[in-house]
Amino acid sequence: MTLTEPAPTEDQKRQKLIAFLLNSVKHELERSTLPADKLQQAANNALEKAYQSTRLQLSGPLRDEIFKQVLQEFEGYGPIQPFIDDPDVSEVMVNGATRIYVEREGKIEKTRARFSNDEHVLEIIQRIVAPLGRRIDSEHPAVDARLPDGSRVNAIIPPVAIDGPSITIRKFKRDKLGVDELVQLGSFSATMAKFLQACVVSRLNIIISGGTGSGKTTLLNMLSGFIPEDERIVTIEDAAELQLRQEHIVRLETKAPDENGGGGMSVRELVRNALRMRPDRIVVGEVRGGEALDMLQAMNTGHDGSLTTIHANTPRDTISRLETLVLMSGLDLPVRVVREQIASAIDLIVQQTRMSDGTRKVTQITEMQGMEGDMIVLSDLYKFESSGMAKDGKIRGEHKASGIRPLFMPQLEAAGFKLGPEVFGVNISEMLASNRNSNGRNH
Repeated sequence: MTLTEPAPTEDQKRQKLIAFLLNSVKHELERSTLPADKLQQAANNALEKAYQSTRLQLSGPLRDEIFKQVLQEFEGYGPIQPFIDDPDVSEVMVNGATRIYVEREGKIEKTRARFSNDEHVLEIIQRIVAPLGRRIDSEHPAVDARLPDGSRVNAIIPPVAIDGPSITIRKFKRDKLGVDELVQLGSFSATMAKFLQACVVSRLNIIISGGTGSGKTTLLNMLSGFIPEDERIVTIEDAAELQLRQEHIVRLETKAPDENGGGGMSVRELVRNALRMRPDRIVVGEVRGGEALDMLQAMNTGHDGSLTTIHANTPRDTISRLETLVLMSGLDLPVRVVREQIASAIDLIVQQTRMSDGTRKVTQITEMQGMEGDMIVLSDLYKFESSGMAKDGKIRGEHKASGIRPLFMPQLEAAGFKLGPEVFGVNISEMLASNRNSNGRNH
């Protein structure tokens, strides 16, 4: 008895055709030295030539779709290229070859896209990291990188990634959100925006805390936009993604060590180097290691107006996280000394939160008021108060001022900001009425 192989499915036939066309284009252009602007036309010509050689007569829409897939494989990032091109997608997550998820409007959904196999995913990862001189292999199974448009990429491969190579892409927003857009979206109130602008211009040291995907970088971009044009700014990031509009900027990015373990530059080394560059402001994309100590020391020695972000879920957690990171610096410092460093360096914590409905909001603006005994004293100036869920699934609520004026008010006033009591939630008419009633009782 003879066993016959099952006839190939339409999808298998399609994948076979795509593989043939892609290999033909690669073979045709493998030695090409054409510039990028002419390479695309050459690829189109080679693809047309390869298709004609098959003598197939596909329908126009199907032919166009297959051509698009081939070019995405040749010029882009394969099956995830459409999501990178889609302005409504904010994040792309590849959990192995057959599970690709995207985030749209704060909600995660599984897509029908898939890679051919794990080798296909690895090929795309290499295409991302190779132009940046980054390395990923079994000895270095994880890498941070960025796409040419600035989108942030993390890739991790076996043996660390058990279920196959994984890619996470945090997309770079071409049109960065400004103050007005963020107020309109409900991220914070117009009054809070006015207050934060005064704090940045007045050279307060500000740390933005929040969880993964909470919008810390977006908020850091916005706050950095308040820095005056005549100040020299040095930015330090793992993968450059800040979009500052000022002209006098030096952008620094970390570099991984080479295969011999040399030539690398960490965030900590870049922070130390930045101090020698005569910066008016130092903006660190995120503190996540021993550089926290260097950052705090810079803030305490005349480098006012510094900005950074940190992973923490509350302002109080931010302090605990900073303590841990400072201890990672290798110096055996008493906890009280570390807390004194933090209390004297940081003026303001801005807590950013990704809400359950997918929106991002500033949920607290908290002043660091100094030490009381062994504890750092925190005072909330603004909080988001939720009033429940609406029928459309959106969280309802409002940002409210606490009525407390910050201790650093003289610093704001010295910089020319005369913020009235209403900015901090004090109702002037009620206060005057209360005074009149009090005076009437006294008489």
